[in-house]
Amino acid sequence: MTSQDPHVNNTSDATEESASRTHFIHEIIAEDLKTGKFGGRVHTRFPPEPNGYLHIGHAKSICLNFGLAQTYGGKCNLRFDDTNPVKEEQEYIDSIINDVKWLGFDWADRLFYASDYFDQLYAWAVQLIKAGKAYVDDLTADQIREYRGTLTEPGKDSPYRNRSVEENLDLFERMKKGEFPDGSRVLRAKIDMTSPNLNLRDPVLYRILHAEHHRTGDKWCIYPMYDYAHGQSDSIEGITHSICTLEFEDHRPLYDWCLDTLGVYHPQQIEFARLNLNYTVLSKRKLIRLVQEKHVNGWDDPRMPSISGLRRRGYTPEAIRNFCDMIGVAKNNSIADIGMLEYCVRQDLNKRAQRVMGVIKPLKVVITNYPEGQSEAFDAVNNPEDLTAGTRKVPFSRVLYIEQDDFMENPPNKFYRLSPGREVRLRYAYFIKCEEVVKDAAGNVIEVRCTYDPTTRGGDAQDGRKVKATLHWVSAEHAVEAEVRLYNQLFDRANPNDESEGKDFTAYINPNSLEVLPRCFVEPSLKDAKSGGYYQFERIGYFCVDPDTTAEKPVFNRTVTLKDEWAKLQKNQAG
Repeated sequence: MTSQDPHVNNTSDATEESASRTHFIHEIIAEDLKTGKFGGRVHTRFPPEPNGYLHIGHAKSICLNFGLAQTYGGKCNLRFDDTNPVKEEQEYIDSIINDVKWLGFDWADRLFYASDYFDQLYAWAVQLIKAGKAYVDDLTADQIREYRGTLTEPGKDSPYRNRSVEENLDLFERMKKGEFPDGSRVLRAKIDMTSPNLNLRDPVLYRILHAEHHRTGDKWCIYPMYDYAHGQSDSIEGITHSICTLEFEDHRPLYDWCLDTLGVYHPQQIEFARLNLNYTVLSKRKLIRLVQEKHVNGWDDPRMPSISGLRRRGYTPEAIRNFCDMIGVAKNNSIADIGMLEYCVRQDLNKRAQRVMGVIKPLKVVITNYPEGQSEAFDAVNNPEDLTAGTRKVPFSRVLYIEQDDFMENPPNKFYRLSPGREVRLRYAYFIKCEEVVKDAAGNVIEVRCTYDPTTRGGDAQDGRKVKATLHWVSAEHAVEAEVRLYNQLFDRANPNDESEGKDFTAYINPNSLEVLPRCFVEPSLKDAKSGGYYQFERIGYFCVDPDTTAEKPVFNRTVTLKDEWAKLQKNQAG
């Protein structure tokens, strides 16, 4: 599926970006290395909040942060910014660790948590209070929003803004001891309620949450806000370049204010445009709704843009890394075409996936002049892109299965596949000719009877006659019954986030995003296919083995089709 949205990246831009492998962050780091800033070090971090599974947008940040460290011989930390125990779970932490490893990155011994620094963060908050730079506020959340003002109107001071240092220290200590209920008090920075940047209008630094933390238990009942904990965590870890997505650009003055006011080591925050993808939602809030409202079958549903979902669908880490490299890093928001991601998947699977024959909508074919009880085997190429992959034996017998779409009783012009009186080639095997059609009581074709030409063994006629179609097939006697799941895009419009029509994004869920075919047939080489294996079903698409596979019945997910509309569109535009 492709889009001609003017904001979608085009091939020439992507190709130039990929070829040069440089962008504005490289330029910043190169200048820093030249001037000796940070002592010639490059130390980045990937800092997810453990309140959901990672998605393809996070993959871009992972590739960028770990990639920069690799490029410059530096280090990259994995840090969980776990400052909100109400929304965080160990399940999310485990999944994030697994996803980053699967993408091919390693943080060595540098796995950290913001919760590791809770004592230091509290001490720094006390330091801000003593310096007259923070105060305890009794306003409610709604009142704080009201007092903050708007983009065109300045805010106004809280009536509690000028509490004495001693009173603030006492109240903050009592907040820590759990004397007050949730939401009754917060600690706010004392900056400037008239600042044109709303993030500097006395932002909240700490709030009361009587909730058990997954690592610190019930030790704390006050927790730092993300904007407060993030910069100081960077400082503690000696981060040099704190790479964030563009929505944090307006938060950078607060990041700088906290570090400068505390007088601690100061990393440099740099913002880049996040990944946006058409036919997809990447809002964590919306992804959680898809799971909780059961629009999908969990976070690893192959229709989800989560890394675990993409992995289950059969996307490779190499393809995702290539995609992230191809779209590049920029300062301006744009929308990438999902067809570009699928192109990267095809390019990678074309080199690694074994070719096999599978029939997903079977039609029975009986070769009437082939001896009953006889079978033979043909050599089939495992992967024409990899000659070292070798060949395999494919059994052939009197009764076969072909695709229903490969036969028409009354074909239109330019239909070259099997029809009454027409001859076609069976891949690797023989020419066959349709002689008779068998139908059920409702008039549906249930069997095609053919004859074969034994002189065409291997797929070529000795007399030089040609056919216009080659069909894939499976021997009924040797076939392995399988379930095939055909996945399509979860949304049927390019921008499901568009609320201009007053509709919820779930209104655009594609009702045909999944088709389950419970009775398909694949060649016997797939009898013991292992979960996660990649295959190309000839003439159909790329598939992977789903974890639901059992010893009795393999299950295959369609990863992508063979047809590449995106590449075709780019080629036409370039021409």
